[in-house]
Amino acid sequence: MKKLLDIVLIKEVVYPIIIILIGIFVYIILTNSIKGMFKSRLNRMDKRRSKTICSLINNILKYIILIFCFLSILEVYNISTKGIITSLGVVGLVAGLAFQDTLKDLLAGFSIIFENEYAVGDTVTIGDFKGKVISLGLKTTKIQSITGDIKMISNSNITDVINHSLDDAYEFIDVPVSYNSNIEKVEKVLNNINSNLINDNKDLLDIQVLGIEKLDSSSINFRIMIKTKPMKQYDLKREVLKQIKLEFDKQKIEIPYNQVVVHNARV
Repeated sequence: MKKLLDIVLIKEVVYPIIIILIGIFVYIILTNSIKGMFKSRLNRMDKRRSKTICSLINNILKYIILIFCFLSILEVYNISTKGIITSLGVVGLVAGLAFQDTLKDLLAGFSIIFENEYAVGDTVTIGDFKGKVISLGLKTTKIQSITGDIKMISNSNITDVINHSLDDAYEFIDVPVSYNSNIEKVEKVLNNINSNLINDNKDLLDIQVLGIEKLDSSSINFRIMIKTKPMKQYDLKREVLKQIKLEFDKQKIEIPYNQVVVHNARV
């Protein structure tokens, strides 16, 4: 019995167990801290992206702790780890030099995801290319334009980004009417159209007649402001213009247009 107790209590058995338990404890503490940090950022980051980043960080932590525990256990058995650490450093240096651009892309991709610059489904402008993000990886981003063209961009080359999908969108519409029109009637008709539109369209958040914007050479221009959900302003602008034309026809409100007068001259 005493011999068995001596075997159990020798450091070669006890120390590795303690190291492993400490590693597990540290991993649990760090992962819980990371989860708590991401809960406070959920107002800026969707759950899917939050889970992706948490999983990525947890995997990195897991491997770091495993390597640390492995080297510590080797020290318990009097195995020198200096040579191993030196070898890992040399290998890491060579790999870093060989895959420098790839590492830049990975770090940039991680930064894009973590900072919530854009996500799959967002409409963005990067450089002079505008389109919808169809793929977002740690190395590259794929964007599809409205014409179907797909551009692949290395994440490290993405510096300036305009994200059109993060917040509500605004659109301004100028409506020309004839100088012969009754201004109060026009404004009343436009307000009635706006009331009907905002009740029928869930993507339309607000619509207002701002008043007369310009007295043009052949028309009085009213300005309408519409507020919509991100990237819905184009469809709603078309609908607003359609309803204005239909209602103006009913109310006999004239929309002026350019006319060409041809005179027949006798020689």
